[in-house]
Amino acid sequence: MKAGFVSFLGRPNAGKSTLLNRIVGHKLAIVSDKPQTTRTRIVGVKNYEEGQVVFVDTPGVHKPMHRMNVRMVDVALEAMREVDVLALVVDVSVKPGPGDRFMLETISDVKTPVILVLNKVDVVAKQRLLPTIDHYSKAHPFAEIVPASAADGTNVDVLEKLFLQYLPEGEPLYPRDYVTDQPERFFASEIIREQVLQLTYDELPFSTAVIIDRFEGEDFQPELEATEEKTGVNRKVARPLTTIYATILVDRESQKGIVVGKGGAMIKQIGTAARAELERYFGTRVFLDLHVKVKAEWRDDERTLNELGMRDDS
Repeated sequence: MKAGFVSFLGRPNAGKSTLLNRIVGHKLAIVSDKPQTTRTRIVGVKNYEEGQVVFVDTPGVHKPMHRMNVRMVDVALEAMREVDVLALVVDVSVKPGPGDRFMLETISDVKTPVILVLNKVDVVAKQRLLPTIDHYSKAHPFAEIVPASAADGTNVDVLEKLFLQYLPEGEPLYPRDYVTDQPERFFASEIIREQVLQLTYDELPFSTAVIIDRFEGEDFQPELEATEEKTGVNRKVARPLTTIYATILVDRESQKGIVVGKGGAMIKQIGTAARAELERYFGTRVFLDLHVKVKAEWRDDERTLNELGMRDDS
C-alpha cells in the first residue's frame, strides 16, 4: 500500500483547484477566472486500491502586495517542505514569463519528486506543446512531464497513477470516509465568495472576503430521499435547517455599492445563488442573511486575516 501527500504548486489561475476537484470528485475549492481565488491550504483525500493520496491545494504563488498575499505565498511555499510529491501546475495556454522562471527557481533545490503538469492542453494546439515540453525538460530534472487538462479530464488518470507510483509505502493516513480537513463554516464562506466573484464580473476586484458571523445547523445530509422498506415507495426526508449569517467585506464604499446593487438587486441575486449552492452542498434547507461591510485595508489587518482562517506561517 502507498500513502502520502501530494501538493499542487503553481502561479495563480494555473488550474490547481480545478484539478483538485476533478481528482477528489468533490467541490472542495471554489473556481474563478479571477487571480488569487484560492487563499489558503485545502486538503482533499482520495482512496485507491493501491493506497491513499492526500492532495494539498495551495494559493497561487505571486508577488505579495498585502499581508494577506504574504500569508498566501507562505502557505504555498511551506507545502513544498511537507509533502512526498510535488506537482508543479503550469498553464500552457499563456506564454511563460518571469513568474514561471521564479517557480523554477523555487523548486530548484527540492528533494522530493516533482511532476510537471502542463495544464489546459484542451485549449492549445498540439504543435505548441512540443516546444513547451522541451523548454521545461531542459529547465529542471522533472520526475515526469504530463500534458493534461483539469477541465475535461485529459490524462488526469495518468497523473493519479504517477502520484501513487512516487509515494512511499505506508498505511492510510485518514479513515476511508474522510474527505477534507476544512470545517463547514469554511465551505459556506467560500461558496458565498464564489457567487460574489461570478456575479459582479469585472466590476469588483478580488479584494473581497466573506466572514461567517453565525453558523447553526446539523451535519449536512447528502441523501435527500429515502425508501420505505415495506412499501418500496420513495419519500422525501425532512431536511434540517442551516442558518447562516455572513458579512461580505470590501475595501471602499464604491465597492459596497457594486455588491449591494441598485435597490439591493445584486445582493439579492448573490444571496439567491449562494443559498441554492449551499443547499446542494450541505443537503439542508438554508436561511442565509448577508450584509456588506466596508473595511479599508482589511488585507493588511492581522486580526481580520486570522478571522478568515488564513494561516500565518511566518
